[in-house]
Amino acid sequence: MSESLLEARRLHTYYGLSHILRGVDFTIRKGEALGLMGRNGMGKTTLLRTMLGLVAAREGSVSVRGQDMTGAPTHRIIRRGIAYVPEGRGIFPNLSVRENLVMAARPGVDGRCEWTFERIMELFPRLAERIGHGGGQLSGGEQQMLTIGRALMTNPDLLILDEATEGLAPLIVREIWRVIRDIHATGIATVIVDKNHAAVTAVTDRSMILVKGRVVFDGSSAEVRNDPELIQRHLGV
Repeated sequence: MSESLLEARRLHTYYGLSHILRGVDFTIRKGEALGLMGRNGMGKTTLLRTMLGLVAAREGSVSVRGQDMTGAPTHRIIRRGIAYVPEGRGIFPNLSVRENLVMAARPGVDGRCEWTFERIMELFPRLAERIGHGGGQLSGGEQQMLTIGRALMTNPDLLILDEATEGLAPLIVREIWRVIRDIHATGIATVIVDKNHAAVTAVTDRSMILVKGRVVFDGSSAEVRNDPELIQRHLGV
C-alpha cells in the first residue's frame, strides 16, 4: 500500500451545538487525486479545516505521514508537506504577483525545490504578463492562479483545493482544470472540492461523497461517473 499522506479517523466536529462531522474517516495517499464532493453544507470544508487544525475536532484523530497530529497547530501540519488553497484565496492585495509568490518559496519536506518561480511562470503565462501588478488588481481567475502558484512554491506533496473554480469565467475554469491535471501528472497528491462533479471525476482517481457530515461513498471516480443514480441522489441540484 502506498504511503498515507493525510489520514483522519472517526472525526466529530461541532460548530457550537451543531454537529457537523459525524465520525468521518479520510485517507489520501502519495500521488493520489481525490475528489471531495457533496451538496452545500454537507461538511466538505469543515473536514478540510478540521484536518488542517483550523477547526478543533471534538473526537477523532488526524495523522500526517503516519505521525499523530491531532490538536497540532496548523503551521506544524502544513510544514509536513501540505499546501492549502482556501475558498477565499487569501492573497495579499498590496503585494505584487512576484512578491506573493516569492514570499512563499521554500523546499519540500525532503529538500526538493522543483517548483521554482520560473516554473510557476511557465505554468501560468497569464501571471507572467501581470508580474508587477498588485494582487488586488487581478481578476478572480488570475487571483486563483496566483493562489495555486503560491501553494506550489512550497513544494508540497499534497495540494488541497477548496472550491477550485467557484465563480470563475468559463475560459478561466478550463485553464484551472488543465493546470490541475498538469499538477497531478507531476506526482503531487491532490484533494479537490468543486461543484462540477463531472470535471472533478474526470481528473481524480478516487471520489468521496459527504451527506450531512457522513461518508456515503468512497470509491473510484469512474464508478461515480458511470452511476447517474448515485449522482442524482447525492450530488444533483
